[in-house]
Amino acid sequence: MSHSNGNDDTRHLLVNGVADAVGFVGGALLGFWLGQLLGLDIFAPGYGIGSLVGIALVGLGGGLGLHGARRWQNSRRSQPSKD
Repeated sequence: MSHSNGNDDTRHLLVNGVADAVGFVGGALLGFWLGQLLGLDIFAPGYGIGSLVGIALVGLGGGLGLHGARRWQNSRRSQPSKD
């Protein structure tokens, strides 16, 4: 009885989770820094238009980063195995 299937599933889930996290955080950071370059301070007091646009850029960047990570995962899944 082999348990390699369970280990492969666990490894696959771990790789997917890490890829999702890296994509989301990386994208959010890119959105944050783009906002900084445009002079949008998400930490400014109150909720002015600049803060809201900066927050939207962070959210958009995180979503796009997650989407990119999922596309990367799907492209890896469709490639033939190198066994």
